[in-house]
Amino acid sequence: MLKKIVALLLTSFSVAAVAVPLGSQSVLVVEDGTGKILLEKNSNVQVPIASLTKLMTAMVVLDAKQDMNAPISIDKTDVDMLKHSTSRVPVGAEIARRDVLQLALMSSDNRAAASLGRTYPGGSSAFAAAVKAKIRALGLTQTVIEEPTGLSPNNRSTAADLVKMATAASAYPEIRRITTDTKDIININGRKVEYHNTNRLVGAKGWDIGMSKTGYTEEAGRCLIMRIKAAGKNATLVLLNARANSARIGDALNIRRFIAGPDAEPKVMVAGGKRHKKAAKASTRRHRRAS
Repeated sequence: MLKKIVALLLTSFSVAAVAVPLGSQSVLVVEDGTGKILLEKNSNVQVPIASLTKLMTAMVVLDAKQDMNAPISIDKTDVDMLKHSTSRVPVGAEIARRDVLQLALMSSDNRAAASLGRTYPGGSSAFAAAVKAKIRALGLTQTVIEEPTGLSPNNRSTAADLVKMATAASAYPEIRRITTDTKDIININGRKVEYHNTNRLVGAKGWDIGMSKTGYTEEAGRCLIMRIKAAGKNATLVLLNARANSARIGDALNIRRFIAGPDAEPKVMVAGGKRHKKAAKASTRRHRRAS
């Protein structure tokens, strides 16, 4: 009898996924509070997770209860030598730990995330051990995280595990606040520098986002975790391995529309022709950047 019920549930999930156009290779949407699966597509396939890793980095750092006002000096060892991703955080800059966390989560800066792992009490090896312990504590059976940035393709998980990780991360007020900031100004070597959220939906009209994190590497594709509220319903969504940012945004729009019903359709601003050309050039310059 139980097998029949499970089979029926899986069938209903598949039908729901087919009914909603989804470009991401792995998708899971869960109703908060009840755990009810609203949409599912390849949710148990283990894949690289890119900068979604930084949610785990933030939790482990916050669990350590370090002095968030203490300065962190960005070291040359924090520079990405694997993907050669860009960073606006210069080597030698001294930045308060709370601002380094802001940079790692909101603007997904890899040097910032690397420095958080390096300056963890006991160093990088102790950070790695703390991550493994956190993974076990959260019951993430299909998750492997080897380093704090997500640049390594060996950082892998499933949409099912990442819903659990998102739920845990949302219990941290600092993570909720930082990941839903549209922008912030950080003091870098005495100069005020403006940084923006990597998720263009944060702050967009019609969106009520409680937590957010993007990710991108060539191996992982475009990834996204969000906790959203639509038409009075709260849900967590995980999108993995979309081939383009437009596909990732399109999936989020379709999911929100599915949750809220036809009466609530948020708009995302579309840039004009000139801006498209600039964006294309910028995209070419940033093609190696992980986010």
